[in-house]
Amino acid sequence: MTVSIVSDEGTVTVTDAALEQLVHTAAEQVDGVRVRRRRTAIAIESGGAHVELELSVAFGIVLPDAARAVQERVSSALGTMCGVTVNAVDVTVEELD
Repeated sequence: MTVSIVSDEGTVTVTDAALEQLVHTAAEQVDGVRVRRRRTAIAIESGGAHVELELSVAFGIVLPDAARAVQERVSSALGTMCGVTVNAVDVTVEELD
């Protein structure tokens, strides 16, 4: 899952823990969303990234809207900060707060 960014100046390696923290932070920027840290999966292969997240969402938040916002934030964060193409962000709402 580690990402290596190679350029003429050298290589930058982003660790598994940093990727997971990046994904969690991006997801939790959506109002009323908290990531359940039990199961987060990030698979990065030559074709791109596939992320799986479990969420807790505040009562009263429209669930499909929150899930779509999380997908957009996570995809944007990985693309912008790591240069990774994101193929899918699968979101499961596990509980309501």
